Amino acid sequence: MMPTFLSNGATLYYEEIGQGEPLLLLHGLTMDHHAFDSRVEELKHHFRTIVLDARGHGKSSKLPHYTIEDHIHDVIALMNLLKIDSASVLGESMGSYIAQGVATQCPKRIKKLILVVSKAHGKTSSLQELTNRHTEELEGLTFDEKFAYITKYMFYNVPLAQKIIREINAVATVLTPAQQNAANRALEGFDFREDLPKVTAPTLIISGKYDGMNPPERGQEIASLIPNATFIEFEQSGHMPSGEQPKLFLDTVLDFLNK
Repeated sequence: MMPTFLSNGATLYYEEIGQGEPLLLLHGLTMDHHAFDSRVEELKHHFRTIVLDARGHGKSSKLPHYTIEDHIHDVIALMNLLKIDSASVLGESMGSYIAQGVATQCPKRIKKLILVVSKAHGKTSSLQELTNRHTEELEGLTFDEKFAYITKYMFYNVPLAQKIIREINAVATVLTPAQQNAANRALEGFDFREDLPKVTAPTLIISGKYDGMNPPERGQEIASLIPNATFIEFEQSGHMPSGEQPKLFLDTVLDFLNK
């Protein structure tokens, strides 16, 4: 049987591997747990590594409407299910927004917090925001064609990033246009800036210098609002530091978590 649980009307899929202190990994928009496959191979040797398919993604329920609050409550429900009082959390892009929500609502349950290519607020998803800025260039293209085109604004090493995305998509659950739209709408209008000073966990924020979706100044803003935060900018990365500079990323994460 697949490891699933019920949370607020959704059936959610998760996997856990390894032993030790719990480390929860939260993926980005339209991705799923497979986005972390390469990282899990290393992290499982150090931590009880838990990956969750966010609602609307992967093997979890594809509901027509949901919100970022649903995502936040889903993570808390998973921690309750697994009887985890506190865990370190690493979130990438959308996953980093969800992680901020958990860390502000349940600060004592977060041991350490890692926010990768993040932002503290947004009227829309960063992907939607980026496509909106290039509307004329993208006119008449399908979602997949638009994404392929705007990767030049997202990454430092575009061929490498595109290769990694193709490899993930070969095993991941690819969303339909309607499911992609629902996932985008869930991120509309969130704003954690007022609550970020409540975060008590040591926090690491990683941004990519060439990230046109969530540029470094957005990560720096988060770092300025969380009391015990460290900001790092990867010089040869865009929106995928973990893939564009994998050794530096893993070394940085492990060094932070093992302090």
